Amino acid sequence: MLIEDIAIVKQQCTAIHVQFDDDAVADFFDQQIDLGRRPETFARVWIHTHPGDSAQPSLTDEKTFRRVFGKCDWAVMAILARGGETTARLRFNTGPGGALPIPAKVAFESPFPASNQLLWSQDYQSKIQTRDPYHGICLPGESEDCVHRMNEGSIFRDANEADLWEAAFW
Repeated sequence: MLIEDIAIVKQQCTAIHVQFDDDAVADFFDQQIDLGRRPETFARVWIHTHPGDSAQPSLTDEKTFRRVFGKCDWAVMAILARGGETTARLRFNTGPGGALPIPAKVAFESPFPASNQLLWSQDYQSKIQTRDPYHGICLPGESEDCVHRMNEGSIFRDANEADLWEAAFW
């Protein structure tokens, strides 16, 4: 499989969490459908990066992949780590269903005539909002208000979901 085009949708990111803008995703789907494309040609591959050397999927990655692509007949999750390691997995739900690792690499030798670094940078800057994952963390002795705000923050939001606890290693 050769990915020839990548689209970025508006999202908020930290080093440990991503949240896509639902309206931006819906608009992207509408634009692609208006161009005559089917979802299996534009919405089955999730490529993302990891900030360190490991491209192994995190529990958050697994949860997101299952939630977003779990009902698709097929989907690919690919990860490129900052250190250069890559990993990819094809999951399919037809027949008996299953998943298997697939080779992944950045194919610099393949032609990519649409590459425009300035345009990519502008697209990235306009759609990716980065946040400090520890924003809102309270120090010992701070007010109950601070603790309440912290508990509403995204860093702890997923901790209340049962499937995360089921996947824990204890």
